[in-house]
Amino acid sequence: MGKDDFRSLSMVLYSRKFPSGTFEQIRHLVNEVVSLTEDCCTEGADPDCYDTRTSALSARSCDSDAPYPVHPGTTECCTREGLERKLCMAALKHQPEEFPTYAESTNDEICEAFRKDPKGFAEQFMYEYSKNYGQAPLLLLVGYTKSYLSMVGSCCTSSAPTVCFLKERLQIKHLSLLTTMSNRLCSQHVAYGKEKSRLSHLIKLAQKVPTADLKDILPLAEDVTTILSKCCESTTEECMAKELPEHTVKICDNLSTKDSKFRDCCQEKTPMDIFVCIYFMPAAQTPELPEVELPTDKDVCGKHSTKVMDQYTFELSRRTHIPEVFLSKILMTTLKSLSECCHSEDSTACFNAKGPELKRELSSFIGKGQELCADYSENTFTEYKKKLAERLREKLLDASDTELEELVNKRSDFATKCCSINSPPLYCDS
Repeated sequence: MGKDDFRSLSMVLYSRKFPSGTFEQIRHLVNEVVSLTEDCCTEGADPDCYDTRTSALSARSCDSDAPYPVHPGTTECCTREGLERKLCMAALKHQPEEFPTYAESTNDEICEAFRKDPKGFAEQFMYEYSKNYGQAPLLLLVGYTKSYLSMVGSCCTSSAPTVCFLKERLQIKHLSLLTTMSNRLCSQHVAYGKEKSRLSHLIKLAQKVPTADLKDILPLAEDVTTILSKCCESTTEECMAKELPEHTVKICDNLSTKDSKFRDCCQEKTPMDIFVCIYFMPAAQTPELPEVELPTDKDVCGKHSTKVMDQYTFELSRRTHIPEVFLSKILMTTLKSLSECCHSEDSTACFNAKGPELKRELSSFIGKGQELCADYSENTFTEYKKKLAERLREKLLDASDTELEELVNKRSDFATKCCSINSPPLYCDS
């Protein structure tokens, strides 16, 4: 790769791994790693060079005044010795950023900063962008930051920067969308794990197109889960770029005839635009359907149990207007409790005892979720806050204006983060 590209890779790698670290801390770590690599990876280097230098690096990381990013698990690693300590340090990473705060500057500000210090500008951008979108596959992030910096280099030295930026941004729009969407998809996939991720995609699709059948939706939920398992940790840049458009074609084949909103999305110009349109589609109105019954012990403990659980998930999701983060949380608990009965001595008795209680918990949790998110997706934010204030005033007659305002702000902040169809799982779960 050569020194410059290796340094860029390290900048992206450590910024995404330690998003809570400051720019200075990340730069210190990158300087250390690049210097170590330069000294130890050359021909004729001392065979102990790598071992000696990494030991020194992990020892320095344990000092109270270490200039590197601070991790919650560092103290635990520092109680260990030798290789064990180094491996412990290498495994540390920060919680990913679930609410990106990166905001692009104006063209003039970009060029002013770039002309002042091109190298400093590049590293600052790699840090800011990678810490905000760090769940996107590593090489996709590297590819996008490279394209962006190439655009800045060309346009800030061009005779017509504004025209240049306009043209170049259109050129990299696809890559930009692919990177930010991959970050969203992989964030949830990593937080949930494979099985809950599959359940989550099934819930979202059932809520967006409740008029479809399970056979139309299930293969799509399984397909996207397989793609994410393969691409989120992939070491090739092409994985997402190849797989997501193919998945989009399958969505349109299966669902564009089932729902007019899907049909409209499938008219978009590029597969990436289609995917974004479908991803941000809100849940549809729930159809009038009879109440769904919990599966029986014969269903859950039989050889087709996965199919039964999927059918139940699908039926409950298309009848339930609460965000997926809540529904998947209670569903996982419910289904796990039901399947535990299969290992008891008398599974029927276990089901009869647990069933009514689980049904009550499920109903209560869904009711609470509907109350917390009531009116949010159907109204503008101002209108929503107004309705929320009215509801709370009726409910809390003794509350003062200050208390009421505080509660409205708290609840509306919660709603903006957790009441949409794609709410971030880690924050909302806690």
